[in-house]
Formats: sequence, structure tokens, C-alpha cells
Amino acid sequence: MANDLEKEAAARASLQFVQGGNIVGLGTGSTAVYAIRFLGEQVKAGLKITGVPTSVHTRELAESLGVPLTTLDEVAQENARQIDIDIDGCDEFDPQLNLIKGGGGALLREKIIASASRQFVVIADSSKQVPVLGRFPLPVEVIPFAQPLLAKNIAKLGATVKLRQYAYGNPFVTDEGHHILDCHFGQIPNPPSLARTLDEMPGVVEHGLFINLATVVLVGKDGKVEEIRRTQA
Repeated sequence: MANDLEKEAAARASLQFVQGGNIVGLGTGSTAVYAIRFLGEQVKAGLKITGVPTSVHTRELAESLGVPLTTLDEVAQENARQIDIDIDGCDEFDPQLNLIKGGGGALLREKIIASASRQFVVIADSSKQVPVLGRFPLPVEVIPFAQPLLAKNIAKLGATVKLRQYAYGNPFVTDEGHHILDCHFGQIPNPPSLARTLDEMPGVVEHGLFINLATVVLVGKDGKVEEIRRTQA
């Protein structure tokens, strides 16, 4: 319950970064849901924005709330436009604002939208703040053909690797038709190095390490919302 209150507070605080006329990236996950609902309230009150959803689930939620939507393709075709702000949650963040994301399975689209945005505002409850990444398993999105090989190769890096599955046993399938390997490395002292290693593996579509993307993290804590910006490594 306390975490829910912190999520709600952080999500509400993120609205201060949104201005009329903005194109807004809409994240995926339990914390992002709060932000989308609050944006829906603002839209009903007259705020003019256009959302770019990061998942099918987010698109359906935004549509149900009356939030006008566009696509990344439409934004890209308008050379003078860019996503103004992306609001999304995270599974972990460290003092340099490196993130682990992907617990909800939308890491590929989430990273694309974050990288295409002028500002990436991360909203989180206090449990997501860690001194070193790695308590949360790192999601790695892979093509099904390469899954067995990649599971072995990532395990050689020191991770315990588990294929994400639905409750009834079938592999979890992302919106883009891929599988996810949840990789528990323990502490990740050098996230950029691990990100580069994973990037170089054929068959890895994307991973949940978000490096140098977050502009600010808004974290609910002790009844307040703390604004955290990146410190030097």
C-alpha cells in the first residue's frame, strides 16, 4: 500500500513537466498507469496533448481515457516535431540514473520512445532506488530462434537465466513477437560495460539496461517526492 501511494505521488509530480501541445511518451507498467490516468484527467479538463504509447496495453488504457494518440512513425514524418517528454517507470535506478526496465515486457518499445524524447522523466517508488543495479533480474529480449544459445552465453557471463513464461507454461511473447530471458546477475557494478556486451550478441533484440537516457527520476519517499538528477560516476 505504501508503495502504491509513492507511485501515485511520483506520477502526479511528473505532470509538472507536461505542457499544452506536447507529444508525450506513455510508459508501461504499474507506475506509468497512474501517470496515464492523471493525464487522462487533465485532457478531460482541457489539456491538449498527444500520446505515443509504448505497448498495446498502454494504448488501450489511453484510448479508454480519451487521450489522443499518434504513432512514432507519424511523429518521425513531421521533421519539425519530436516527442517532447516521455514518462515511464523503472524496476531499479542507481545514483547515475542507470535503469533496469522491462519487468512489464515492453522494454524494446520503451527504449525506442525514451531515446526519441527530449526529456525522459522516470517515476518510481522508493523501493526502486538502489546503490548498485542488479537486485532485479535484467530482462533481455531475444528472437525465439536464438533463445537456447543466448541463454547459455549469458549464463557464461555469470547470470542465472530463466525464460519468462505465462502462468500456464508457454513462453511470454512481447508485442513484437520475441521472448524474454530474465537474467539475474547479482550486482552489476559496470552497467555500460554489460550493456555493450549484450548489444554485441547476435539474436539479442534489446536489453533492459537504460544508460544515459533518464533526465530525472521522481521518487516517492516519506510522503514527499524527491527529484533526483544524475551525479558523476
